[in-house]
Formats: sequence, structure tokens, C-alpha cells
Amino acid sequence: MGSLVGTPWWGIRVRVIPEVSPPTLLFRSRILRGFSVLASSPSPSTDSVRVRFAPSPTGNLHVGGARTALFNYLFARSKGGKFVLRIEDTDIERSTKESEEAVLRDLSWLGLDWDEGPAVGGMYGPYRQSERNALYRQYADKLLRSGHAYRCFCTNEELEKMKETAKLKQLPPIYTGKWVSATDDEVEEELAKGTPYTYRFRVPKEGNLKIDDLIRGEVSWNLDTLGDFVIMRSNGQPVYNFCVTVDDATMAISHVIRAEEHLPNTLRQALIYKALGFPMPCFAHVSLILAPDRSKLSKRHGATSVGQFREMGFLPQAMVNYLALLGWGDGTENEFFTLDQLVEKFTIERVNKSGAVFDSAKLRWMNGQHLRSLPSEDLTKLIGEQWKSTGILTESEGSFIEEAVQLLKDGIELITDADTALSNLLSYPLHETLASPEGKPVLEDQLSEVVANLLAAYDSGELNCALEEGPTGWQKWVKSFGKSQKRKGKSLFMPLRVLLTGKLHGLDMGAGVLLLYKAGSSGVISPQAGFVTLDERFRILREVEWQSFYKDNPIMELTVAKSLLKLPR
Repeated sequence: MGSLVGTPWWGIRVRVIPEVSPPTLLFRSRILRGFSVLASSPSPSTDSVRVRFAPSPTGNLHVGGARTALFNYLFARSKGGKFVLRIEDTDIERSTKESEEAVLRDLSWLGLDWDEGPAVGGMYGPYRQSERNALYRQYADKLLRSGHAYRCFCTNEELEKMKETAKLKQLPPIYTGKWVSATDDEVEEELAKGTPYTYRFRVPKEGNLKIDDLIRGEVSWNLDTLGDFVIMRSNGQPVYNFCVTVDDATMAISHVIRAEEHLPNTLRQALIYKALGFPMPCFAHVSLILAPDRSKLSKRHGATSVGQFREMGFLPQAMVNYLALLGWGDGTENEFFTLDQLVEKFTIERVNKSGAVFDSAKLRWMNGQHLRSLPSEDLTKLIGEQWKSTGILTESEGSFIEEAVQLLKDGIELITDADTALSNLLSYPLHETLASPEGKPVLEDQLSEVVANLLAAYDSGELNCALEEGPTGWQKWVKSFGKSQKRKGKSLFMPLRVLLTGKLHGLDMGAGVLLLYKAGSSGVISPQAGFVTLDERFRILREVEWQSFYKDNPIMELTVAKSLLKLPR
């Protein structure tokens, strides 16, 4: 008959068939049979929710890890629970203090503040695994005393031979050494000789484990595919699955929300939970983040770490928004969320178990949405500081900066795009434009006549007076100029755009020309910015050899020659 034992405080019930009596030496020498664990996950009360994010400080914070941290954070905040940060630094050779500091910095940048952990403290510390070795030893010895673990003195050569034998028989690489059933005398003999040993967990030979994953539904494993596994190495260091289980249990973690690549670890961890008498948490395994080719996202696909995206000019609120949508949605068409809105909307039930594709273009678009949603003064400050730091401007604030930001912001998705946008405005690639195939129709539309009359308007001071008046003055002048040229619409605006900006396409021409006029007197444009003032542009227009653009068209060349006679000198 089955029995129900160990009802955790948040309602999970662990079912064991049959109930195993306390182990003795006899227990160690026999094979357990008929073992079954069923972990179900009813909705817990909100005051018991405790989740954790447990990165290894062996590199930068990957966007996949950041999303896992975010889902944990959102779940905890939405339930009024606690978000715990634990550093899993048991990989002594690869773990570095620099990597840990980078992870903490990236989490803070994203706005994912933790309630317990490094630099914060808490009741369940220490929060670095390297500082918890005494605790792991304590629980390893407890398993040893209860018979759920045993000392294994096998050499590496013996273990390799077991693997080769299993491979030849097409069996799982299950431990078959003699130490699973060794007598106390045999163990004491090796201890007396000082033979190195590991701690192995004694796995029941039959039965299964089932969990009710909050994202993936019911998941089960047969125990006969798992051999007795090591929980403590011969150097005294705990193995990942053991210390994670001890940490989660002793920190009272109620929900383990992590990447699906950890799903196979659940079998070992569940066995350790049961053997130590710990209540099992709820599990939720989040799908992987995929590259566009649907392989696992990696460095070969470009930027993958939070730090890289920060350096590229992405906003933390845009990163948080985008990462949340990789596998989650609120059931509406809305894609724009602040962190507070995500906390309000987030439910673990709406997390998709299918892999989510990382789309860099979508992230850029979303960053632009968040950038333009900033209060005007914040956006101006952010972009102004960017322009000054990159040497385009000598100041980061002032009326020119304010107007430039308002004019250029719709074309900016990343902060770094602001450099390109302003540099493009300040440049004057007239020769390149006229020499391009797209510039040919403009040239053939009697452009030289427009040049002559535009130079006349400039020399008379008429154009400058109009620009001094602002938008109204500009509009009046354009209307008057078009009437004098008997041009309107595209026939008027296209040649003016080319001659004044040097480009065929771009921003609102009037606003752009007015800003260029203001830039000339603002005194904030850096000498190395490549700025061509309006005065310099008109000088260039006088010096252009217009006939050179019509060498293959004798009729146009003659027409241009006549127009050139009208040019002011």
C-alpha cells in the first residue's frame, strides 16, 4: 500500500511507495525496489513564495540567464514573495571575482534588485556556495549515517572500465562497483590506508519520479536509467546537484524557476530532497532562447551578454521588456511594458514551453519605443551627453541640443544611433548625391537654373532673413521662391533639398535647414564633427563644375552653360 508522507508548508505532497524503513547496515547491502515519488504543485499562499537566481560567476551574464532572473523576479514580486540571489561558485578554477561583480552589476542595471544575497545579506546566508562547505559536509555525513550514501574508493581506471563495459552492452553508464554493498570492515580497511574516496548517493533500482512542472506539465523518469551518483568529490568539494538541493532546501526556496537544460537534474535532486527529509519545491523549467536558425543562442550569433547590449547603447527597460516577451505574453496584442506593468501582469501559467527566437531587429525596435517614451528632458539629457562624450558637440545641453533631439529622435533606436543621425544632418555630400544614379533626374530637371536663383536669394540676404524668422519665415520664402521659379511640389522641394542638404532623402527639409542655420551660430559643434555650415554650402555651390555632370548629354550641357552665365560671382 502506498502512503503519503512529508506535507511541505506550501502544500506539495510527496508520495512514496512503499514507505522505506530507516536504513541500517542491512539497508546498504540490499537493493531498494518499488520506489515512486510524485510531486504535485498546488498554488501556494503568497507569503511563502521564495525564489532564487543562482548564477555561476564564470563569465558574463547571458541573456538566457537574465531572462531566468527576470521571471524569478516577476514571480516573486507578483506574489509578494522574496527574490534571492545566490552565487554558485564551487567551480574554483573558472569562478572569478570579476565575473561575480559583472553579474551583480548587470542585474542592478536591469533593475532586478534582490531581497537577499551578496551585498544585501539575509537570514539564510551565506549566499556564496564557496562559503557553505561546512553545511554540505554536514548533510553528506547525514546521508552517510542514514545509509542513503556510501563511500566509494574506486579508482578512475575502475570507473572507466565500468563505462566501457556498459557501452559494449549498450547499457546506461551505471555504477556497478563493489562499494555499493561493501561491509564496514572493507570500508575501515581503506580508510586506514588513506585511500581517497567519494560519497555516492544510493539510488533505488526500480520505480519512477514524476513532477508536475508549472510550465511543462507532468514529467517523469524511470530510476533504472540512473546509477548511484557522486555527491562529494574526493577533494571534499560538493557536486552541483547535491549543493543546489541543500541550498534550496535550507534557504526555504518554494519555487525553482530555471532553464529547461536543468530538467534532467531534477531526478537526482528529488532523490536527495526525499533522503534528507526536505519538502520538495515547485519546479518550473523555462525554454531555451534560440538563435534565428533555431539552434541554441551562442556567441557565434553575435552579442549574447547583458553587458554587451548595455555597451551597444540599449536601455535596461527595453532589455527587460524584450526578455519578458521571449516565452511570455499577457494574452493581448500589447508588447510595450514597464517593469512595474510586468509585475502586475506576469503569471507563470502564461510562460510558453516552446523555445523563443532572439530577434535583434525586434530588440532594436523595442529600444526605440522605450527611448522615445522617456520624458523629453530625460531623452535630451541622455542624447546630449552621448553627443558630447563622442566629441560631436562641445556641450551637452542648450537650445540647439533640445531642438536637434526633437527633430532626430524618430530615427534613433539606440543611443549610439544619435551620433549617426546628427553627423548625417551636419554633413553635405552634394557631389556624391549628384553623381549617383538617383541624382540624375534632379540634374535633368533644370537644376542649374535653381542653383542660380538660390544663390541670388542667399546673396541678397533674403534667405537668411527668412531663416531668422523661423518656420513661418521659411514657409513664406519657399512659397515665394517656388512661384518665381514656376515650380511646386516635388519639382520645387527635391532640388532645394539636394542643394541645401546635399541629400535626396531625409528629415523634414524646413526643420533640418532651420537647425543647420542655428548650428552655425550655436558654437557647440565640435571642429571634428564634419559640419558644413550654410555659408560653406553656398561656397561649394558656386564652385561646382556643373557641366561635368552632363558630358553625355550635349543639349543639357548647353542649357547648363547658359544658366552658369547667370550665377552670381
